Amino acid sequence: MKRIYWFALMLLLPLLAVAQQTRSFSEQVRTVQVIVDDDPLLPPVAPLGTTVEVAFDELSHEYTRYVYQVEFCNADWTPATEVFESDYLEGFNGRPIEDYETSFNTTVLYTHYRVVFPNEDVRLLLPGNYRVRVFADERAAADEPVLEACFSLYQPLMNVTGQVSDNTDIDFQQRHQQVSYAVSFGGQRVVDPERELHTVVMQNRRWDTAVINLPPNIRHATGVEWNHRRDLIFDAGAEFHKFEILDVRLNGMNVDRMEWIGEQYHATLFAQSPQHNYTSDRDVNGGYVIRHTGDEDNATQSEYLFVHFLLQMPELVGEEVYVCGQWSGGERNPECRMQYDESLRAYECGVLLKQGYYNYQFRHYDGGNSRGRTLRTEGDFYQTENEYLILVYHRPQGARYDALVGVARLGD
Repeated sequence: MKRIYWFALMLLLPLLAVAQQTRSFSEQVRTVQVIVDDDPLLPPVAPLGTTVEVAFDELSHEYTRYVYQVEFCNADWTPATEVFESDYLEGFNGRPIEDYETSFNTTVLYTHYRVVFPNEDVRLLLPGNYRVRVFADERAAADEPVLEACFSLYQPLMNVTGQVSDNTDIDFQQRHQQVSYAVSFGGQRVVDPERELHTVVMQNRRWDTAVINLPPNIRHATGVEWNHRRDLIFDAGAEFHKFEILDVRLNGMNVDRMEWIGEQYHATLFAQSPQHNYTSDRDVNGGYVIRHTGDEDNATQSEYLFVHFLLQMPELVGEEVYVCGQWSGGERNPECRMQYDESLRAYECGVLLKQGYYNYQFRHYDGGNSRGRTLRTEGDFYQTENEYLILVYHRPQGARYDALVGVARLGD
């Protein structure tokens, strides 16, 4: 039994995700976090000058000389090749991560690494997208990082407002929600909005369903609007499931049982099933917080354990089912793909996670479609309290980079 579960740990593969996602490329690197202003539940988008922490665990007590490289990116997360490093960074790039600490009193040994921006070596100067790539040492090839951590810094030069409605252009108080929003240019000169502006609208920070660079349908001298655009209709989904594991000896919230198997703690969650009616439940839209019972030194005293997810329903022939959350990268993480068990008449999977509070959701994918849906695995209900994040980038004519100049958070 021990060999089976340890082999499951080794199945972690690079996430099949778009380039703008925080992700690990190593089975030994876990719990990659971007924490803004000491709040793990905030989106990785913050005003320029705000403290941003990149943290991760490496599953051993052996020191590795990790080196981080900061890269400035365009609005579409391609490298901003027209910008010099001295334009976006003051200090020294390619520095080793010197803040690290081994885990204490845990069955799974790990070392926690963290780097905070700004720091004594690096200060970030421009509003826009940043990718931090971490390498095992400075001699590693440029295309061989162990992880990427992505975040955005903004300068509030334009005002972004919006609303979410359950009265959509395809239904009324049924399965969808529709976003409308407006951008006021403020004191910024915008000659050609469709060429100069780049916009992103995300539901619950999901990139697989994000609406990117949709042209506005209303234009006036001081701004632009997106109103009654069918492209801005989102599946409403359902409230996220949640569980909490603070003590490995006690069943936490929504945990059916805790077990010690071989050399590993295992937590089996209560089985879920697709909902037929909306159920109100306070959640954090897929977020998670690392912590344990004592709530001290959470980064180094929280245990790793296998968490077993169960979804009871008939098999979806021709489709794949994944358990998803911000902790999984949000998309089709191979480790989070669920297998159907005929004897249980349920989908199941086990994922190695660090102690804490987690939200999760089951999504189904049709063949090669990269867009996850919740209709058959969770249900879609107009009452669902979702978070919508709107990002507005501006590159004036003749400028060399996309500046993030407006941000809005709508809904819960």
